[in-house]
Amino acid sequence: MKRRYLLLLWILLFTSTAFAQRNLKLATTTSTYDSGLLDVLLPPFTQKFRDYFRIDVIAVGTGKALKLAENGDVDVVLVHARKLEDAFLADGHGAYRQDVMYNDFILVGPSGDPARIGGMKKAIEAFAKIADKKAVFLSRGDESGTHQKEKAVWSQVGITPSGDWYVEAGQGMAATLRIADEKRGYCLVDRGTYLALKKTLELNVLVEGDTLLYNPYGIIAVNPKRWPHVDYERVRLLINFVTSPEGQAIIAGYKKYGEPLFKPFMGN
Repeated sequence: MKRRYLLLLWILLFTSTAFAQRNLKLATTTSTYDSGLLDVLLPPFTQKFRDYFRIDVIAVGTGKALKLAENGDVDVVLVHARKLEDAFLADGHGAYRQDVMYNDFILVGPSGDPARIGGMKKAIEAFAKIADKKAVFLSRGDESGTHQKEKAVWSQVGITPSGDWYVEAGQGMAATLRIADEKRGYCLVDRGTYLALKKTLELNVLVEGDTLLYNPYGIIAVNPKRWPHVDYERVRLLINFVTSPEGQAIIAGYKKYGEPLFKPFMGN
């Protein structure tokens, strides 16, 4: 009995030491950070491992997050630009990907709506009117997932925006929204971040519901064969949690003003 107890104690100490060696590094978009989702999604996961499993969150645009992963600076990414994600995987930088959740992009702007786009159903037509009126438009300008989507819409409009009316913030989503608010300009934003900051803004939702503005999020483990220091086992534990019924329920239950900021993939 004593020998069995000592063996169990040794296993627990070994496991505790192994898990305490380094924190897991997660690079994610500013939208998951600014919306507050990670504040409710990650604690239940880390609590399962008591204090032996901590996560360092690095909130940047999707492009920068994937670059960090390419350089082996993080263990896992949670991002929202499927074309970039697929290229990342095809180039061998990622080892495993799963869908996590989705929401949509919306076009917001000042109450005066100088470009008269309120109620329009097609983002392409709304963008074209903004450009025609040379109404102030705030762009992330940072190669983030939001910026990638914005550029895709401009491409379908058939123009390359430029001029004093087109402002590239080069900042995260929350900061860009605040600048748009100050300048009374238009801005493409994910619904989650907008709802999280809504009470601090005077910007209104003017265009929504276009299938072109669908916004899926995926989680990807960095390839440990390329970067041996990547903590792949713990990354898989995290991926399994956020895609589990428990993790998906947390995502579904996170709401602002009675509206979910993100919708889980499970059951859809």
